[in-house]
Amino acid sequence: MESPRARDRRRARPSRTRPLLHVALAVLTVTGATAAGTVYVKDHAHSGTGAVSSSATASASTSAAADGEEPVESVTRAAVDHDALLTAAMKAVPVEDGAEVSVAALDLDSGASAAFGDGAFDTASIVKVDILAALLLQAQDAGRRLTASERTYATAMIENSDNDSASALWRIIGRAGGLDAANARLGLTDTEGGDGTLWGLTQTTATDQLALLRQVFGQDSELSEASRTYLQGLMGQIAADQRWGVSAAADGGRWALKNGWLARSTTGLWDVNSIGRVTVDGRGCLVAVLSNGNPTKEKGISLVEAAAKAAVSALADGA
Repeated sequence: MESPRARDRRRARPSRTRPLLHVALAVLTVTGATAAGTVYVKDHAHSGTGAVSSSATASASTSAAADGEEPVESVTRAAVDHDALLTAAMKAVPVEDGAEVSVAALDLDSGASAAFGDGAFDTASIVKVDILAALLLQAQDAGRRLTASERTYATAMIENSDNDSASALWRIIGRAGGLDAANARLGLTDTEGGDGTLWGLTQTTATDQLALLRQVFGQDSELSEASRTYLQGLMGQIAADQRWGVSAAADGGRWALKNGWLARSTTGLWDVNSIGRVTVDGRGCLVAVLSNGNPTKEKGISLVEAAAKAAVSALADGA
């Protein structure tokens, strides 16, 4: 015969079968119990289907206390498939025939991430963030500050997307070899520097760009705090005519970004990309959107902005 204690523990177990749409609708944390069996609940919400029973958990906690064991502390959370949520959100994003888009996003507060699409894309000018990160990493290794000319180049390259400044710093870091060496340390595993002087044709993925953003805006980084602060500051002062892209997903104008746009001479179609940090409902989110095959720059911007909004909404829906 099943003992009362075993029966109570069995009843305290949450149901393991619940629909995906009931994500996070049954969360209960019991943080302690008194000798009289009073249960202290940290957070409790339920949908009525598959919800955790507070009385059952209280019974288990009381039984454990009576046996001299530590009070029960249990957390039940339904797994959230953020990729599926983003895929669903992207169905509402219009994509021109022949165009491709890939997006990756991370909620800095919850740690939730999502990705949609795959394959490598031309970086165009978003590689300028990577170039500066490589320069800062090299300077850190040498125990030196950036020179006055390097800082002038960096400001023009990030804030105004100046190509001549990017070419100058591309040479200083050692072109593709220097970029690739830095990326091996920064955690970018699917990014390859462009041939010769063609830094804009560096190949990358949305998930690699998200990894780069984590190095720039996260705490666990190869870049020093001073280097991160410097790069973040430049990305927060983009020229007024370039304040599009992932910033469309921000509220209250709180963003830091770098955009890239390039008309391919072989096809006349546009690469349009945007990476950065946005604040949405008080949450910090990193977002990277890459696209190619756009018939015009304007169509590409619309696609990137819609994808960025879809990404942050998918993270919010799964919170």
